[in-house]
This record gives sequence, structure tokens and C-alpha cells, in this order.
Amino acid sequence: MNHHIVLRVVTKILIAPIVLFGLYVQFHGDFGAGGGFQAGVIVAVGFILYGLIFGLTTTRRVMPLSVVRTCACLGVLIYAGVGVATMLYGGNFLDYDVLSKDPENYAVAGQHLGILLIEAGVGLTVASVMVLVFYGFADAAGPINDEEW
Repeated sequence: MNHHIVLRVVTKILIAPIVLFGLYVQFHGDFGAGGGFQAGVIVAVGFILYGLIFGLTTTRRVMPLSVVRTCACLGVLIYAGVGVATMLYGGNFLDYDVLSKDPENYAVAGQHLGILLIEAGVGLTVASVMVLVFYGFADAAGPINDEEW
């Protein structure tokens, strides 16, 4: 796709706003529609768009397979780690109330911290797994000859 200069320029312009919107959805998920799953898919779309336009080899240089796998595992670890931490503080699994040290806002502060951490883990896992799925399908399809179009 080296000769498709318009697609390459538009893609470079769109990737940053796509990822920024994904982060907005991630952090706005506490107060409105959105959250980790939606944000993860949106962020993954930025990388998938990059891969479709610039090729799989270039995308793997930007986001190596080992980094994507590590991020997927890290997201699951964050999710499970929050649950284990709440149990170590004396609550049930994912009982966010025990995460707060402030006795006056015990439930509110703990809920916000717990949801923020859980959604971060979900977002990281979903984005990584979506990129892994793209890598898997792109590898199976082989190189695309866009001259036939």
C-alpha cells in the first residue's frame, strides 16, 4: 500500500484521536456509558487500522507479539489482583469497600478505586486480545495484493 498516500496520511491523522477517544471511554466509564471493554476495543481499532494500512510487519515492529501477550496477561493479573487484595483486606472477592482507608467515605472511595482498577485491567486485556486476534487472522490470510482491487 505504499502508493496509497491518502490512506497513509489519513491513518496517521486518525490513530491518535482514536486512541484518545478510547482513553476517554475508559475513564468516563465510571460516570456514564463505556468502560473497559468498549475502551479496549476502540484502542485495538487504532492498532488494527495501522496494521491494515501499513502492513503486518510494520505493525509488529510497533507492537511486538511478546508485548501484546504480556499486556493481555497483565490485564488479567490486575483484575485478579484487585480481587485478591480485597480478600486480603478482609472483604469478599471484588468487595471494593475495603480498599478505602477513609472511614467517612469508606464505601464511595473504595468503590471508585476498585472500579477504576478493574476497568483498567479489562481494557488492557480486551485491547491486547483484539490485537492478538488480528495478528492471528492476518497471519492466516497471508499478504494482501492490493493491485487486484
